[in-house]
Amino acid sequence: MTEEQSSQPTDEGAPQESAAEAPAPTPAEQAPEAAQQDAETPDVPDAPDVPDAPDVPDAPDVPDAPDVPDAPDVPDAPDVPAGETAPSGDTETTVPEGGEAAAATPADEPTTAASEEAPAPKLVELAGEARYFATGKRKSSVARVILRPGSGGFELNGRSLEVYFPRSKHQAVVRQPLETAGLLERVDVRARIHGGGISGQADAVRHGIAKALIEVDPNLRGELKRRQFLTRDPRVKERRKAGLKKARKRPQFSKR
Repeated sequence: MTEEQSSQPTDEGAPQESAAEAPAPTPAEQAPEAAQQDAETPDVPDAPDVPDAPDVPDAPDVPDAPDVPDAPDVPDAPDVPAGETAPSGDTETTVPEGGEAAAATPADEPTTAASEEAPAPKLVELAGEARYFATGKRKSSVARVILRPGSGGFELNGRSLEVYFPRSKHQAVVRQPLETAGLLERVDVRARIHGGGISGQADAVRHGIAKALIEVDPNLRGELKRRQFLTRDPRVKERRKAGLKKARKRPQFSKR
């Protein structure tokens, strides 16, 4: 290659130098482009103003409650001397001597009515030499009872009630029929008792006295029967069975 050819610039290198040497755009040239971009972007309208809430009127004043007048004073009841009658409306109250008048309460009325509904039993006149016999039984005890007019004494196998039956429970059982008939202080009781224990003998004496009172006054039968004084109690001890220790008790079971 010759020196002329090497000294001449090639066509390929010329554009590169021109591109590298191109000057930057001036602010005057950039202004039209920015204005064009602003023209293309639409303006966003502002949000409308929200109106203020209306004022709420105040609640009306509540008037005060009217004043309630005080209750009038009640005059005191006049003093009533003892033994005189104090008027009170349609009824009259008699003041007893040495105290104030007692107000009648409704609670007192049922008690009075109950006492009127249950009249006292009529006492029967007993003949001077009368004797009334009966036999009472309970379990294996037997009591042969004799009632006669007297002052309420007891003779049981030649001994008094307190000696033969020391317990108050058994004494009360023996007296029950006489208290029901109202003859506890008007008859004497004599009895011969055998068999059984102390509890069975007490029930046997009560059974015999109740049966004897029927002979005294047949009208007592209803009340004595209602209280079950005339009922012969059939309950007795159950007999022992063969192969058992007692009526129901069995020997202990052994598997081997």
